[in-house]
Amino acid sequence: MGFEYHAKILTLFYNTKHNMTTRSYHLLDKICLSADVALRTLTGNPIGTDRAAPTLNIEEAKLSEANKHHIAGLMRINHCGEVCAQALYQGQSLTAKLPEVREKMETAAVEENDHLKWCRQRLQEINSHTSYLDPVFYAGSFAIGAIAGLAGDKWSLGFVAETERQVVAHLESHLHQLPENDERSRAILKIMKEDEQQHATTALEAGGAELPQTLRKLMSLVSKVMTRTTYHI
Repeated sequence: MGFEYHAKILTLFYNTKHNMTTRSYHLLDKICLSADVALRTLTGNPIGTDRAAPTLNIEEAKLSEANKHHIAGLMRINHCGEVCAQALYQGQSLTAKLPEVREKMETAAVEENDHLKWCRQRLQEINSHTSYLDPVFYAGSFAIGAIAGLAGDKWSLGFVAETERQVVAHLESHLHQLPENDERSRAILKIMKEDEQQHATTALEAGGAELPQTLRKLMSLVSKVMTRTTYHI
């Protein structure tokens, strides 16, 4: 099965997500699907929802080189965060036990592909690049997601909710750090924040459990490592 075949499956899933019929996949199929998503995520060709970019009709501001450098660092962090989120969702959907839980993971993953596109596009606009560490963080996040899925669906969903909460906190911080005249980046982060908040709420309403405080602190520590490295690299 080629990658284009699997891409069509993912597109079909999005277009029929409210009226889909349950389909069974063999393990090899799931691995191929996950590999396709990983390649698309890391090469900048993810399948999204085709929503219009938030920057539409917003003119580029006159930015100093120092401001561009700072904006690039923030957007690189946010892009890598979405790479990690995509990997978490893929890992969890691979091991989730209930079909409805897998569907929620996959739906959220497709929606968050929009974020990947927007962040990458913004980085290109200011002549910068995504993090060179993206493949490393993708692999680690995929493994964490798969383990969370094996722990049980309520913990898997709880992990999603806590991840999204921490992402929202980062986005809120970045909104305050952006130069006042950078409305293009601000528009992207605002929509991302709304989506992440909704995904956290959805995960909890689907039966997600509150994670122990120790695990939440560990997740926060890992997040700090990611943000401090990808800002520069």
